[in-house]
Amino acid sequence: MAIYNYRGLNKTGKEIKDSITAEGINQAKSKLRSMGVMLIDIKEQKSDSGGKGSAFQITIGQTVSVTDLALMTRQLATLIKAKIQVVEAFSALIDQTDNPKLKIVLSEIRQKVNEGTSLAKALSDYPKIFNNVYINMVEAGEASGTLEIVLLRLADFTEAQVKLRNKIRGAILYPVIMMTVGFAMMMIIFIFVIPKITSIFESMRRDLPLQTQICIWISNFLQNYWWAVIGGSFLGWIGFKAYISTPRGQSIWHRIVIKLPIAGEIVMMVNVSRFCSTLATLLNSGVPILTSLNIVKNIVGNVHMKNAIDSSRDNVQEGASMTAPLIKSGLFPPMVTHMIKLGENSGELEPMLKIVSENYEDQVDNKLNGITSILEPILLVGMGLAVAFIVFSVIVPIMELNTIN
Repeated sequence: MAIYNYRGLNKTGKEIKDSITAEGINQAKSKLRSMGVMLIDIKEQKSDSGGKGSAFQITIGQTVSVTDLALMTRQLATLIKAKIQVVEAFSALIDQTDNPKLKIVLSEIRQKVNEGTSLAKALSDYPKIFNNVYINMVEAGEASGTLEIVLLRLADFTEAQVKLRNKIRGAILYPVIMMTVGFAMMMIIFIFVIPKITSIFESMRRDLPLQTQICIWISNFLQNYWWAVIGGSFLGWIGFKAYISTPRGQSIWHRIVIKLPIAGEIVMMVNVSRFCSTLATLLNSGVPILTSLNIVKNIVGNVHMKNAIDSSRDNVQEGASMTAPLIKSGLFPPMVTHMIKLGENSGELEPMLKIVSENYEDQVDNKLNGITSILEPILLVGMGLAVAFIVFSVIVPIMELNTIN
């Protein structure tokens, strides 16, 4: 079933533009005639993403959110569990999906599956939407005949990732808003308010307190060199991004981040949770452990943890335990490596990984809630001190002037 964009005239003669789904262009035209539409133009809507490196596919991948993907996966898992054929399930998904980009992709996947392509292979043509975890799990489900079970696990996994991401974004949002508003207020005061009061201080013709001199200097600097502040900040950010994109810069930056007092602990917890939950989901879905570790390596954000997982994969390939490189890195807590080793020895690796993952998800949740509750008063106190500094810088000279008079 394809999607067709059309332009035509309705029964009142008004021009309309819309889209319609149909098995082919002839069926689309027939549907439009039955709707009383006089067709002017009709064209099949395509994503132009047959090539994995196409520029248009990058746009599609960016406009299909993880939330959209999680919802689609849950719906697909439910339909497959109800013994509906894959092609028919995708037809239903096309009708249920609101995201126009995802609707096009689902239509193309349905067409490829209908022509005999495996679902995993069809999904692999859209790497910006369906990552390696998704594709390998679907492939394992198809090979083992347990696609409905794998899709349900994949739906749970995707929804858990969305939930974790939303928690992190929610915790960061409040401090960012507070800092942005506070910074904007300070800029307004220094650029527009302080200069008007400066003329009063100049008429006093006497030495001003140090804090007042500092306030005036900041105000003058921002008035005269605001372009340098904005340009310098922009160039600094560009330079920083360019540096951390290099192997050396990335290694140094990731080492600094992981060592930060609070942020470093959260980064470690998030990566450990992501590592354990992804590996457990892949292994439970029948993906081989070497393939699973290779996939999980690319899911983890920190390059040093990634290197440790890569070494762990080499150990497994040689028939040794996967825990030694994780312990040697010092980035995986002892409880994590102990549970993994216990799982390897008992043959219950997947349940152990799931336990660790759930434990660290709870820890991340508690830590983020704690940080949010602590940051609120700290930011308020910080803004209050900044405002108090400006107020005293202005009031003290005026009070001295009144005392003289």
